[in-house]
Amino acid sequence: MTSVKFYASLLAVCAALLASKSLGHDLSADNAAYVQGLKGTAVIPFLYLGAKHMFTGYDHLLFLLGVIFFLYRPKDIILYVTLFTLGHSITLFLGVWGHWQVSGHLVDAIIGLSIVYKAFENIGGFKLLWGFNPDTRVAVFVFGLCHGLGLATKLQGYIASGDSLMINLLSFNLGVELGQLLALSLILIILLQLRRYAAFQSRAFAINIVLMCAGFILAGNEFAGYLFA
Repeated sequence: MTSVKFYASLLAVCAALLASKSLGHDLSADNAAYVQGLKGTAVIPFLYLGAKHMFTGYDHLLFLLGVIFFLYRPKDIILYVTLFTLGHSITLFLGVWGHWQVSGHLVDAIIGLSIVYKAFENIGGFKLLWGFNPDTRVAVFVFGLCHGLGLATKLQGYIASGDSLMINLLSFNLGVELGQLLALSLILIILLQLRRYAAFQSRAFAINIVLMCAGFILAGNEFAGYLFA
């Protein structure tokens, strides 16, 4: 009964967080106004904003949690995080530079489904349904493209075009990666502590079910936002 209450509470917290726009891709009103007021090259401000976005971006962090949940070797963690980072960076740059007009709600819904996908894979869902798992490396890279596009749809409305666009984008992306590194380090520390307990493997299924539900909540919120916008 205690375990049921624990996971119900965890899911309730996820639902509350996912209902808050301040923790997703959206820039806060203060940050948006600040970015719009920046003129010329602004390395430090964009570095800070990128790091802040990633460190408080629950959608990125939930997906990364799913990606590294069962990774134990450092080289595997580095490989998958690099694939995600590469995909994220490509669409961030191309989306802002090319002024791609894509519905932010639809992209964020796909991001929510990326969390569902990884959690479902973690519990062996694809293996059970199809008898094999899709290539996780390809999936992580493709979803990295989606995550970067989600940020680009928000950022391009605020960042000024001109000679400083590239350096400001580079600064923002570097900040994103620094924030990701810090957040990922904290996630790994927590996972390493949890893995010390014998109950980790028996509860891993339930944790990923909670993770999958969180992804569905996020996707549902964004689909609703798209339909009723």
